Formats: sequence, structure tokens, C-alpha cells
Amino acid sequence: MKRVLFILLSVFFISANAVIATERIGSVQANFVQEKNMAILARPLISTGKFLFQAPDSLRWEYFTPLHSVLLMNNGQIRKFVEKDGKLLEERGMGLNAMQVVMQEITGWLTGNITDTETFLAKQIDTKQIVLTPRDAALSKIISRIELKLLDQSGLMESVTIFEGENSFTQMLFSEAKLNEQISEMIFSQP
Repeated sequence: MKRVLFILLSVFFISANAVIATERIGSVQANFVQEKNMAILARPLISTGKFLFQAPDSLRWEYFTPLHSVLLMNNGQIRKFVEKDGKLLEERGMGLNAMQVVMQEITGWLTGNITDTETFLAKQIDTKQIVLTPRDAALSKIISRIELKLLDQSGLMESVTIFEGENSFTQMLFSEAKLNEQISEMIFSQP
């Protein structure tokens, strides 16, 4: 289930034009800092990385610290790489099949469709905040809600906070975002 949560983190970078009007999203690139807060941690676990999306269904989610890993989606195919001994090695397994299903829904969201879906109920709090709550009881045991904070620039997020229980949440802060710039196809096919 951690792999599904890893993927869900990448979902929420783009706002929904059905919830808040946005321009057509062709691509997004941004740096991020992820802060994991849990009661058992003396201090938050900090990760950094870069997120890239190219419509309709190409995604690169790369963590640089503390562990280098890359999640790629290209033409509906998902691949995950983790650095071991200085090399990015591909991980294979059943978890990738579950990722495939989730990623197909994600690409719909990334192209501007964060409305009520089979997975989440979407509620617009104000012009800059959307709250997603899971419909499924099993998912709600892992994620109680997700808060999206939008930037003024259409289609971009300032932050995503995923509440995973009473004393646990993950917050992602995005910076240096670029909207609708050309991205090489190779970015989505090679780690």
C-alpha cells in the first residue's frame, strides 16, 4: 500500500478545471520538498525531488534525497527505479500492477479532472483550496483527506497535504513551477 500512497502523492499537482477554472494543461515541471510527519518521528523526514508531467499520460516523479528513486509512466506503462550501489535499478513485481490502475486515474486528474470520482469526493473550500476525501472505507483507513492549495497561476499547486491519521501527515511544497513548456519524450522513458 506504500507504493499506492507514493503514487497518490503525484496526483495532486494539477487543479481541476471542473472545480476551479484553469487553462489547458500540456505539461508541468516543478521541484518539490516533501515533509513526512509522524508521532513516532523525533523530527519530520524530509525528501526533495522533481515532478514532470506531459499530457496526456506521461509522468516522471523523481526523488533525489534521501534516497534516489524514479517513477516513470509512458504510454500507460509504469516503471520504478531505485538507486543501489550508484546505479538506478528497475524494480519489478506485483505492486506495479496496482500502480497501473491508480496511474490511469491520475492521468485523468492531471489533465484537469478533479471532480467527484469513484475514488474521491472533491469539495472546493475557496478559490485556492480543494479537499478530497476517499469514498472507499479501506482507502480512508490509509488517507483520511487530502488538502490541495492552489497558486494564483492557473493549474499549479502551492502545496498538497495528505492526512494519514490523527498524528500523521505528509506535506509537499512545490517551487519553480513551469507550465506548458516542452519536455523531451526521453525524460519519461529513461531513468
